[in-house]
Amino acid sequence: MQSSRHRVFSASTIVNSFQSSLPRMALHPPQQAAKLIFAPTGTPLTASPAPQAVRPGQAGQFLKAEREGGLRRSQLDQFSPITQFHKWFSAASLPEAGVAHPETCTLSTAQLPSGRVSARMVYMKELDPKGFVIYSNFGTSGKGRDLFGPEDGSSAGNPWASLVFWWEPLERQVRVEGRAERLTASESQIYYDTRVRGSRLGAWASRQSAVLLPDPNSKDDDGRAQLESWVRETEARFKDSEEIPVPEFWGGLRIVPERVEFWQGRQNRLHDRFVYNLVHDEGESGSEGQGKWTLERLSP
Repeated sequence: MQSSRHRVFSASTIVNSFQSSLPRMALHPPQQAAKLIFAPTGTPLTASPAPQAVRPGQAGQFLKAEREGGLRRSQLDQFSPITQFHKWFSAASLPEAGVAHPETCTLSTAQLPSGRVSARMVYMKELDPKGFVIYSNFGTSGKGRDLFGPEDGSSAGNPWASLVFWWEPLERQVRVEGRAERLTASESQIYYDTRVRGSRLGAWASRQSAVLLPDPNSKDDDGRAQLESWVRETEARFKDSEEIPVPEFWGGLRIVPERVEFWQGRQNRLHDRFVYNLVHDEGESGSEGQGKWTLERLSP
């Protein structure tokens, strides 16, 4: 007679029980019921078969470079991360790469004196020998406050910023760290003129990151009406002008890199990482054309 505390199960019963429970269990169930998300593994693409079976709770492997022997130092430009980035960006821009918008990146800045960090998605619009260029509002935005200080001068700006590019179909990531500098109005005007008229007017109309106040006379308005009124005012201002000048508070921002990392996904999270660091000559500042780049492999 079996004790209720020591029941015996056959091996097949245990296996069948485990298999039947797989769709309902995680490999490592959370220890606290308060966790709303735990070890997510991505959204399955039902339109195409999965390349490999993935156990519950385990993310898929990075195998694209694995099949080609990974990323080697000899495959990278030995002198310039700008040249190397251009090579990778060109590959990500090919239709067969499957990267919808390779210019998309995260711009991170930090406020002083608190050190509080903020990040947002932006588009890289230009790459030149000096660095990476994005365009935005720098008069009222959080990024403008972080980089150049608040308008009231109550604290200093922090010119250090970073960019992160993530090209998932290629299993590649690029991280850029450097100092930010404004482009001149004449430089910014060249890109500004390529935007559709509505976007040019929008740059003038929006006080980026300012709080929009609801119309007290409309129960359905949540503040959008105030933005639309600014747009109408701007449209009236430039109604007879085809050529619209770039706003003084808006324009290009160049991240002049001092550190650039190239990351290639590998199996078992043993990724290939190579970092370029700009080493300045003794007694020289970070001006254009000074210093040289080193290239080193990092541990994943």
